[in-house]
Amino acid sequence: MNKRIEELISDIEEMKMKLSEEITKQESHISYEIQNGYVRFEKDVLEKQKENMKNLLAYFRDIPLFHLLSSPLIYVMVIPAVVFDVLLFIYQQVIFRIYKFKFIKRSDYILFDHQYLGYLNPIEKLNCLYCSYFNGLMQYASAIAVRTEFYFCPIKHAKKIAYQHEYYDQYLEYGEEEDFQNKLESLRNRDVEN
Repeated sequence: MNKRIEELISDIEEMKMKLSEEITKQESHISYEIQNGYVRFEKDVLEKQKENMKNLLAYFRDIPLFHLLSSPLIYVMVIPAVVFDVLLFIYQQVIFRIYKFKFIKRSDYILFDHQYLGYLNPIEKLNCLYCSYFNGLMQYASAIAVRTEFYFCPIKHAKKIAYQHEYYDQYLEYGEEEDFQNKLESLRNRDVEN
């Protein structure tokens, strides 16, 4: 990777940090804190949230019929998701130990905190639980796949891809055959647990 690309990547990372700080400032008006993994709202904030909750009768009345009829198809996907989750656990326990990869923390990806929001009714909380699990699981699976790819095939694609993970900029250029095996070995050794 040339010096200019490294500089641009550094600039992007710096801008991401600034963006994160601005988002944190913007969200600071909402009064909550996290204690022992639980989100706690101030009492008056929680009461105000509950005033904005849609009751179940109104919620079901407003659901389009096709949305209601399609919900079993959506929720049945939790079965393969749980099986996939178990397989990811086994994969990581076996493969990551053999290759001495750093473990990916599942809890960094699968977060359940929407149930603390007072403006969500029980069905909306269930929907949020499902989405938090399913989307978190996909991100967790992606992180495991990325870690595996980083070892076995850290080569950029010839075509532009829609999403570039955190390691992608470190990958070898497509078609960069010169000293490939040594560069591959260097990448492999860079991020292996000691």
